[in-house]
Amino acid sequence: MSIFNGKRLTNATFKLDIERMRRGWYSDKYFENIDNMLQTLHAEGYTFQAESPRLSVDRTTGFPVGDIEVEMQLFTRRQPYALIAGVDKALSMLVHCAGSFDEDGTFQPAWESLDVEAVQDGTFTEYSGSALDVEPVMKIRGQYRHVALLETPMLGILTRASRIATNVYNTLKAAQGKPVLFFPARFDVHEVQAADGYAYDIAVQRYNMDYRQHLRSYISTDAQGDWWGGFGGGTVPHAVIACFFANTVEAMLMFASTQPPDVPRIALVDFNNDVIGDSLETARAMFERYMKHKRLGEHSQAELYKLFGVRLDTSSSMRDVSLDPIGKPELDLGVNPRLVVATRQALDEAWRSWDIPAEWQDAARAYCQDIKIVVSGGFDPTKIARFEKLGVPVDIYGIGSSLMRNDSTTNTDFTADVVRVKVNGEWVDMAKVGRKPCNNPDLSTVPKNYIETERSDNNRH
Repeated sequence: MSIFNGKRLTNATFKLDIERMRRGWYSDKYFENIDNMLQTLHAEGYTFQAESPRLSVDRTTGFPVGDIEVEMQLFTRRQPYALIAGVDKALSMLVHCAGSFDEDGTFQPAWESLDVEAVQDGTFTEYSGSALDVEPVMKIRGQYRHVALLETPMLGILTRASRIATNVYNTLKAAQGKPVLFFPARFDVHEVQAADGYAYDIAVQRYNMDYRQHLRSYISTDAQGDWWGGFGGGTVPHAVIACFFANTVEAMLMFASTQPPDVPRIALVDFNNDVIGDSLETARAMFERYMKHKRLGEHSQAELYKLFGVRLDTSSSMRDVSLDPIGKPELDLGVNPRLVVATRQALDEAWRSWDIPAEWQDAARAYCQDIKIVVSGGFDPTKIARFEKLGVPVDIYGIGSSLMRNDSTTNTDFTADVVRVKVNGEWVDMAKVGRKPCNNPDLSTVPKNYIETERSDNNRH
């Protein structure tokens, strides 16, 4: 459930590998070991035979450890906040995979016996640095042997989705309301694309809500939109320009003539390390086709040649030939402020040198000034913030691997702690030293009929 629509995603979306997840295929082996131990102790009727350093003997002697009920809290310690995503998939794991196998090998589900509280995707948790003061995103109460195997996969989806959602949100803040294209698919295995794209969309929605914006979610693959109904979009890769023997103009003309009108015409202009030269030539050639069809009354054909933007993706080791050799050359490497400013100025004035009828000059000026500048290649919140502070005329940022960054500042690893156990009908604290049960006002009870929603959704599919 996200805070934006109030609906929880179910396994009709996630398509979990239920059978193998129930048997620990995705679990750290020590959880499988403990699961086997507790199942065996349950079957043998074992009761606690030692002394507890925390509870009196009369409360623990004879206690059936194999059936112990625990309260487990799941939380992250990313400072100063984390934008949460992945809760619904973690819940789906509980719905379908919490439980145990009986002597006949039949799985006995335990969802109905669990008490679960969870936040909604799109909420924030805050963390100031103390492990004694965390904000759980989920609390689970029930027999530990029914949920032990699920700790690893639940923490995994919460960690990855929340890390990416937080990274995207911080990038959007740095971009100050400008669109951020989500381009990290090529930097990880394809199986993660659906979750990653969902986390990105959660971040865009949260940013829009917090800053009263109306940004769209721009993803690069259809898989990234699988959980929320989005579809991939894109422009052209460097490879296609190579297929046209390094002729950027011809590549774009053919791209424009063959693609549906809803595909933005964005020229990739750094192939020859001459951003301004290829931008101007492409704009001129596209406008000539645009004007030709307009003059013939072929308005739909003309729209195919509306150049939406140019994308600068200069390698960080290259200095574009468009820049005059002044100043410190090392400051001009890659996509840099001076190159973007020069490109904007050149595009705005390009129409003046075109050999066109006088009555088309206003249209030509508007055509050039409407061309967006898209930048990509090595951008992260720090670089974006610098560009924005300098007022660099970027319209759209294309971001890749930095959105998946996992370092000392972006680490969003989740932890699951058992913090209470139920003894003789009473919940008593049993957290390891340095941890304690914590609260989160955004937690709400997940109703038992959530499983009915799951089943009905699966029937429809």
